Amino acid sequence: MAPSAESRTIAANKKAFHDYFVEEALEAGIELSGTEVKSLRQGGVNLKDAWCEIDSGEMFVHGMHISPYEKGNIFNRDPRRPRRLLLHKREILRLFGLVKQQGLTLIPLSVYFKGSLVKVQVGLCRGKKLYDKREDAARRDMKREADRAFKERNS
Repeated sequence: MAPSAESRTIAANKKAFHDYFVEEALEAGIELSGTEVKSLRQGGVNLKDAWCEIDSGEMFVHGMHISPYEKGNIFNRDPRRPRRLLLHKREILRLFGLVKQQGLTLIPLSVYFKGSLVKVQVGLCRGKKLYDKREDAARRDMKREADRAFKERNS
């Protein structure tokens, strides 16, 4: 599910689209403290090296860095602590089966506000090989050249 029109994207994980094929995306809530939400409103989040893991029937996001809120003093939490994602038990069990059987990975693709709630878009991903990355880069370059030629011809 892509973020809807009334949502505001805070951060996107561009590296995930470079390193993985995204086979499925789903929306999950995230459990945060008050100062973490205030920091997110200021845009203080980094998803670059983040991944998700299922542990004892619950899903957690690891490696997501939420900067400490500057006015939060003693209420600030550890910026890299694991945060619980809020999904239905059936969804978690289905994802757990896909991850274990097919060797897929769960990667957070973006963090956004949906109304006043913070949501995380989680992707069920398959890793790209080096030749896949080269093929994608070549395809992007060909599209850029075609667009440039089209623009030149119509000017």
